[in-house]
Amino acid sequence: MPLFSAPSFAPGQVLTTCKLGLGQMLSWGSAFYLPAILAGAMGESLGIPPSRIFAAFSLALLMMALTGPVAGRLIDRWGGRPLLMATNLLFALGLVLLSQVQTHVQLFAVWLLLGLAMGAGLYEAAFATSVRLYGKAARGSIVGITLFGGFASTLSWPLTTWLLHGWGWREACLVWAGVQLLVLLPLHASLPRAPARAGADAVVPPTGLPAAPAVPAAALRGQWLSLVLLALTFAAIWFIGTSMMSHLPRLLMVSGASATAAVAAAALVGPAQVASRIADYAFLRRAHPLWSARIAVTAYPLAALLLAVFGAPGAWAYALAFGLGNGIMTVVIGTLPLAMFGAQGYGQRQGLLMVPARMTQASAPFLFGLALEQWQLGALWVLMLAASMAATALWCLRPKQV
Repeated sequence: MPLFSAPSFAPGQVLTTCKLGLGQMLSWGSAFYLPAILAGAMGESLGIPPSRIFAAFSLALLMMALTGPVAGRLIDRWGGRPLLMATNLLFALGLVLLSQVQTHVQLFAVWLLLGLAMGAGLYEAAFATSVRLYGKAARGSIVGITLFGGFASTLSWPLTTWLLHGWGWREACLVWAGVQLLVLLPLHASLPRAPARAGADAVVPPTGLPAAPAVPAAALRGQWLSLVLLALTFAAIWFIGTSMMSHLPRLLMVSGASATAAVAAAALVGPAQVASRIADYAFLRRAHPLWSARIAVTAYPLAALLLAVFGAPGAWAYALAFGLGNGIMTVVIGTLPLAMFGAQGYGQRQGLLMVPARMTQASAPFLFGLALEQWQLGALWVLMLAASMAATALWCLRPKQV
């Protein structure tokens, strides 16, 4: 008997999933992925080093960590539609202001605002919105949302680069602000309203799905060890993922690959992530997400081993293995807490679980960059250590289901 059964989709759930997924793809592209393309031009225009741009971005990531639990609680209470619409306005305002900054003080202030929007409008908010609408049946929606999100960099990096070279970084920010107002605000306005809650916290899914059972507060209070282990796992995984998003081409070049080969190999990560998410849903959707996580986390040390042993010839295998593992783990971050603790209070709990992950995410570009500078390919040991912590925590968990 499966440990985690995937209920049928509710009427309209596929359309809602597509709307949330498209919103995530464009929202990630219009904020989180901007510094990778615009930092150099912004720094040159403002007369500050690019590192100052990334420092402001790190501050935004810390703001994300603080915003997540509050945003999750609001979604638990009112549903995601009004909050996501509000974040579109915040994104648009932040991007317009970013296009006008003249000093580094203004830069840091604007990225704080964008951090607030990201904390209330990216993956965790979309996952919580889906859970608030569909209860335990939201697992399929979470997978679908991440399928769209996997193409965020594939779309945004070339588009932002084209805007940068065609008009400039300030105009690129204004275009993305227009996307938030003209595309995403109407899109999120068309999301279904959250159903009324039965009692204090229970979720009542739309017609066609059984209601999620209420979970006694005492039962959740006994789950602190599981919550800590999950938070540790997510922190380690986000450290690895953010380190690679910041330094993957450079790491592959340190292994001996040419700049062209490194960029080409790094381009495999996006398709590999999407392929792994499809495979996970096709073959493991009726298994408890903990098993998906345990399988996926082995990809990180395997990738490091391939690169350490084979050097430049292993660059392609490294990018592919990392993408496969990271793709599944991004889904697991949404589905595993749902399977273990249920739909009740999902948004706030998810926000709290992700606080340590956001903290490590903020530090990852600097810390792994320092390790890469000091130890060259030996920096892989940092990733191995993080992966070992995640794997140990996952094997200490038991596949409970609420």
